[in-house]
Amino acid sequence: MAVKSNHVTIKGIKDGLVFLLDDQCELEELLSELRYKLEHSHQNILTGPIIHVDVKMGSRQISEEQKQSILDILKQKGNLLIRSVESPPLEPEDEPVTGPVVKTGMVRSGQVLHHSGDLLFLGDVNPGGTIIATGDIYILGALRGTAHAGVDGNEDAIIAASYLAPTQLRISDMISRPPDEWETRETVMEFAYLQNGSMQIDKISNIVRLGRDFNVFKGV
Repeated sequence: MAVKSNHVTIKGIKDGLVFLLDDQCELEELLSELRYKLEHSHQNILTGPIIHVDVKMGSRQISEEQKQSILDILKQKGNLLIRSVESPPLEPEDEPVTGPVVKTGMVRSGQVLHHSGDLLFLGDVNPGGTIIATGDIYILGALRGTAHAGVDGNEDAIIAASYLAPTQLRISDMISRPPDEWETRETVMEFAYLQNGSMQIDKISNIVRLGRDFNVFKGV
């Protein structure tokens, strides 16, 4: 079966060959023609002493696996030495949008909940109970035990709770032992964060002041 020969152009230059590969056709069609040309055409050029080859892909973006497929075909001719493959870099894939992982229950005295990333916990953390996370900790319930956010050294981590009356708070390596008046604070959701090396407490409605990449509701 004849193979069309308009997708692969081989040009001789002073110190080797240039393979110009069509960037509009299907890759499999291109590979098929490349194999055909190497097997049936240009026998006088593709045999003999070592020849340096430059491959130009035009505007076609190729993965490392696709690039290797092309090189494997060219390497079947033992005298072809691939010098370069020119193609535009692959565009980075959009990173998936991720948010806190939701868990529910109750952390009782003596229990420790470990989590990698940001955690949204629906329930109470009793005295003697502990939540540890590498990211932020958001508790929709009462925090009366211990919470340690940013355990791997993330000083931007925060700890928020509907009722913040902890035994101990830790963010990264900073430890806060809350004063006795914790139990008489306002019954509003609050969060703890680090600022200039010390731990601060604020109402959850002021969390936007951290300047982090929150989606802020501004009304209609």
